[in-house]
Amino acid sequence: MEDLIIARRLRVPVDALGEDAAGWGGVAARQLDAALLSVGFTCSPALLDRLAGLPGEQVIDLGVRVLAAVRRLVGDHVEHNAYFIDFPKNVPDTLEFWAGLLREAMLDPVAAARIQPGIVNLLDLPRYGSYQHTYADLLTAHAELVPLAKDRVTVLQLGGSLRDEARDLYLSLAGSEVPLAAEDLAALRALAAFCADLHADDQPGHVPVRENRAVINEVRLAAGQSLLVDTVTDVLRLAALCSDGDVTLATPTRLRSFRRVERRILLAALDTVPAAKHGDVLRHREQWKRLGERLHPHEYPRFPRAAEVFDVARGVRKVASFGSRVEAALAAGRTEEAVSLLEHTPGALLRRLDHLLRAGGGSAVLEAAERSAARASGRVLLSLREHLQNRLAPANRVFTNRAGRAWTTPDTRAPLDEEALNRTLAILDEEIGRRLPDLGELTVDPAVLDVALPLSGKAVAPGLGMLPRGSLSAVDGELLRFFVHWRQAERRTDYDLSALMLDAAYDKPTHISWTSYTNDFATYSGDLTEAPDGASEFIDIRLSGATKPIIIPQVHVFAGERFDEAEEAFFGYMTRDAAQEGRPFEPRTVRMKSDLRGAGRVALPLVFLRGDDGAWRVKWLHLYLPGHPAFNQVEGNRVTASLLVRSIVERDYLRVGYLADLLRAKSTLGGPVTYIGLEAPADLPEGARVYTPATLHELIPA
Repeated sequence: MEDLIIARRLRVPVDALGEDAAGWGGVAARQLDAALLSVGFTCSPALLDRLAGLPGEQVIDLGVRVLAAVRRLVGDHVEHNAYFIDFPKNVPDTLEFWAGLLREAMLDPVAAARIQPGIVNLLDLPRYGSYQHTYADLLTAHAELVPLAKDRVTVLQLGGSLRDEARDLYLSLAGSEVPLAAEDLAALRALAAFCADLHADDQPGHVPVRENRAVINEVRLAAGQSLLVDTVTDVLRLAALCSDGDVTLATPTRLRSFRRVERRILLAALDTVPAAKHGDVLRHREQWKRLGERLHPHEYPRFPRAAEVFDVARGVRKVASFGSRVEAALAAGRTEEAVSLLEHTPGALLRRLDHLLRAGGGSAVLEAAERSAARASGRVLLSLREHLQNRLAPANRVFTNRAGRAWTTPDTRAPLDEEALNRTLAILDEEIGRRLPDLGELTVDPAVLDVALPLSGKAVAPGLGMLPRGSLSAVDGELLRFFVHWRQAERRTDYDLSALMLDAAYDKPTHISWTSYTNDFATYSGDLTEAPDGASEFIDIRLSGATKPIIIPQVHVFAGERFDEAEEAFFGYMTRDAAQEGRPFEPRTVRMKSDLRGAGRVALPLVFLRGDDGAWRVKWLHLYLPGHPAFNQVEGNRVTASLLVRSIVERDYLRVGYLADLLRAKSTLGGPVTYIGLEAPADLPEGARVYTPATLHELIPA
């Protein structure tokens, strides 16, 4: 729980367990701060002051845990060895290196016997693909890093007690208006169990996202409490989660048996759902049949509406789903009837607004949209706002699913009427602005204005320096270094770090990978083909000498385990000044680090772009390509990657700057201080409210 809070909030929970009787708590606190600085972190003045008042032994125990947590956060908990010991110096030409290994193999009778005439398998060459030196040898070969003011220093803030910090994080995640990443959903599950004994007033009163609600209901079910349910699908999600299955219901779950008290609670919850909503059963009919076999609804005659749910699943009782009625009306050209139906579910109407306007709904559709805007969720309003602003200048459409898998297609839809489009945008702006709170005296860091609003967190794995897809941020440094680290679980696994470079028209590709070690401005650290104890690969890019303005780092599964099967897999990037030497991996220069995950076999975490002003910026992608079962490499996906990246780059994402303008119009001087930025500054007054990328979802109105 402590690790979770430090990683998600950069706050250190401190419980008051005693005072500094021996008088050396301050010394231990300063020693901890010095150790943290070596990995790019530091204690805030308030945290240092609080630690100095604690017994030295307690500070040391806490410091060991904090240091371990931040080292995991930045990726410094493993040894990052490089294939070429002098990397980025003395990296050989690719073909000369292969020829040298082949020459050595031919002089070795055992190795030569494995080489077939006319075919050269690099894995048959004795020194290819595995470390030829120890990590200690690598450290000896590299000078110490000379710290610079540009190096990252992330401030750890003073937190409250572990119980209070866990409760605050629990309420923040449970009340999120946007779907959570898989890792955050797992964190919410742990927090819900940890906070199960909190008073009812400290429990979340509103849980808008269905998956989050299922996590809360799991704890309530275990405690024998009534469930938070307003659709039948809420109960099916809970049953899947209790069976260690997919809470999103995207894949079927083998449901477990339920105890009698659990069956009674589940059926009682189903009985509260109006029969008008039973059409939702048809979406997951087979899963409902399996759940009926587990709950035995015929044994509970006092829950008749619950029994009707399973009658619908078995086809005994006929119902028409809401979606089918709407589709039938639209297919028959009865747009007004479809609008009338959709007004009962305002979110569904707004999601279909583009289609309804193109279907000839005219002013009736706009009037219905205006009425629905007042009743739909804030996330739906913001998502529609982003969608419509991209209709002003149509480009390729890009689609992404919850796993980060993406595809793009030309936009062949008819354009929307300009007057109707502008009126709808005005309606949305007015309603969104009305819902935003008065945050008092508002200060916004300019660096956060180009961060995309987190309208969905599902594809974004938590980590250090992570921003939502579509966000844009500056790159501060002359040398860019990508890194990937993985450790296989059961079988030989080969990941390949690569980079695709394109011109301004997303054409004329060149690349750096295991098939091309160097060019005029980039260098590859060498190919590792297995990782029983972990392996790291790096790519250096000298930004001042880059001849291509678009750089797309990629991680390919060449052989072995997928990202979600490996024991560990993560990607990140560092920035340095050109003269700044050091080890291949220096934690204080890491700007971003996140786990690789999902069933995709090609990861596209981000893209680096050089603007007309010559400055480099990074745009966040969080994309995965399906790839091939094996032998993926950058040369094989450059067309797909180029199209996808271009679609993301050219899309107009709704950014924090949009919300900041609306908030400023409502802010009042002399009120409480609110700060929105990439990091919390140390000089804020006590009681100030702070929103950073980790808590931006709290700004999305209900």
